[in-house]
Amino acid sequence: MNKPDRSAVVRNDHIDNSQAAQSGFTRRDFLGTTAAAAVTLWLPRSLRAQGTTASNDKLTVACVGVGSQGLRLMMDLLRLHEVQVVAVCDVNRGNSDYVEWGQNELRDKVRNLLNDPGWGANLTGPTAGREVARDVANAFYAKKHAAAGYRGCKAYEDFRELLDKESDVEAVTVSTPDHWHALIAIAAMREGKHVYGQKPMAHSAAEARRMAEVAQTSKRATQVSVFNSASPVSKFVIKALQDGIIGTVRKVDIWTSRASAYWKQGLATPTQIDPVPAGLNWDMWLGPAPSRPFNRIYQPFVWRAWYDFGCGAIGDMGEYGFDTITRALQLGAADRIYASSTDLYPECYPVASLVHFRFPEKAERPAVELTWYDGGLKPSRPAELDPSIEMGVDHEGILYTGDHGKLMTGYMADNPRLISPSGSVSSPMPALPETRDLFDPAHPELGESAAGALALHYREWVEACRGGAPAQANFTFEMPIVETLMLGNIAVRTQEVLEWDESAGRLTRGSSKAQALLDPPYREPWAKFARNS
Repeated sequence: MNKPDRSAVVRNDHIDNSQAAQSGFTRRDFLGTTAAAAVTLWLPRSLRAQGTTASNDKLTVACVGVGSQGLRLMMDLLRLHEVQVVAVCDVNRGNSDYVEWGQNELRDKVRNLLNDPGWGANLTGPTAGREVARDVANAFYAKKHAAAGYRGCKAYEDFRELLDKESDVEAVTVSTPDHWHALIAIAAMREGKHVYGQKPMAHSAAEARRMAEVAQTSKRATQVSVFNSASPVSKFVIKALQDGIIGTVRKVDIWTSRASAYWKQGLATPTQIDPVPAGLNWDMWLGPAPSRPFNRIYQPFVWRAWYDFGCGAIGDMGEYGFDTITRALQLGAADRIYASSTDLYPECYPVASLVHFRFPEKAERPAVELTWYDGGLKPSRPAELDPSIEMGVDHEGILYTGDHGKLMTGYMADNPRLISPSGSVSSPMPALPETRDLFDPAHPELGESAAGALALHYREWVEACRGGAPAQANFTFEMPIVETLMLGNIAVRTQEVLEWDESAGRLTRGSSKAQALLDPPYREPWAKFARNS
């Protein structure tokens, strides 16, 4: 990868040896105090001889993108004994207008992590960004190791500078808006870093292919944030369907209440220019996307609605549901896709859409017809289903129709129920033993940050980074899923019938507009950076 242009990179404050000596505790002290230990820890894991890993070895991780979702991810990783977060990166220095899942959710997560009930008392709202994330990481390690002067986590504005300077980083997480996912992940893998990325894995079908190809050639461990791939209930549904609980499945319906329940879509492009918030590098936030003036309608979080930055509802939620379906029915990419929707807009996804996917016949099964519904749309209610029974769970769900019956689940495969011909429902799933999978068993006061499936999901990736089995939601497995989802978005935008040759990676039916949307160009300097990285 070419070295970054120093003049184009904002430098972060670094800690020199004198500062480290005064602080009394740095990340290098944490990682190993002897020269031999340091050499072992800083070598790329692929170059280490077997049996040389020190007992205090940690997977050194840099978190790129530490807005609200990235901050949540970083806090989960801090809880893992196997991980050491050594750097963070974000184009936003920090502010207090991020989106959270409940009142004071982010603030309370930090308080819980640090066991500090007073943290953030003066904040005006949900707060995140690179300086906040850096300070949280340093405070966590300082408290954990009784070293008040700990300054081992650095903050960067530009991921290129991070990759250039952080030679001890072994793995990178990418929690940026969708249009940055592929470019950062590919650059990191080519620098020898393992990668954990947020869903959707990519912003286009071509990006998904490139990410999988680079992961394979670089032999880096990858994982997409499809945590339900590790959940016991998802595994049960997969096995039950493969064992023929409803016979051969020929039809699947999947629906979500997004986007309307979480952010607006179907919007006209704004003409007003708003002032760029202090501390935000707007041009860097745009990155490979076309340049445009700043407007609050684009962020935070609501960037998902816009073609240039997000992938709409199917990008936000599709990979979760399709992951279970793909494993259960052994699907690849769809070969025929068409869509209908509410009114289309030049730069924004519609309020609601319905997308039909056909997955071709294979030796072990017939063709599968899958229909996606978003924006509050739902499939027809099964005629036999009792009117008092909710479709799915919380307005979202999946309905499998087989030759011998129907299986209905929540969106993440939760609450699986068989629908009988009489209209009653029953659960085929045996009771699961209660488990308590703390992120940090040595500190019970931290509590559980997420479900046990999520902790297992992270640890799968960590073990893959250490040379273990590939994580389940790795880039290679997820590639045809994401490719299919991105083709669905092209069908929405063009309202055409598309036909896809998975083996060749090309459209055999589709207009020039559809062809162009397979791989939208990056603006400079990012097009050149992508070619040279």
